[in-house]
Amino acid sequence: MGLDNLALTEMSVISLYKNLLVHVNTTTENQNLSYHKHLGNNQARITVVVNHIGSALIEQRHLSFITKMLNACHLNIGDIALVNHHDTPVEIKKLKAELDPRIVILFGTSSLEIKLPFDFPQFKLQDYDECTFLCVPGLNEIDSDVPDGKLLKTKLWICLRGLFEV
Repeated sequence: MGLDNLALTEMSVISLYKNLLVHVNTTTENQNLSYHKHLGNNQARITVVVNHIGSALIEQRHLSFITKMLNACHLNIGDIALVNHHDTPVEIKKLKAELDPRIVILFGTSSLEIKLPFDFPQFKLQDYDECTFLCVPGLNEIDSDVPDGKLLKTKLWICLRGLFEV
């Protein structure tokens, strides 16, 4: 039997590629859902929504910022699912069906844009439908070294401390 005729079971393929950063949803029962390509393994059921225009899911400098933010909260990229709203517009019902988040952090995306039935201010933790939401300015605003950026980082950190009890 040559390699051309080798048949792998689904479990064999999963075990071979268990450390991938992108999860592909291939279940037939969810075919009617919009597929959200994401970075991370979603182990802590935390979805981070960014609104990045470009060919990459997120710019490297912003990924570094998010990684530092996660480390400060005793988390890592494997704990989250990072989704780009610009690539595939996020709708909360579909996102919940696909990723089942318990926490959603929206960078530069409003609650109304993801089809939540209400709007809430930035830097305010909001519970809805067994999920906690946090809406903050975009990464270009927060991840800057100007005085406004530093103030926004401080506000974000206060919210994250309350959210993750760090």
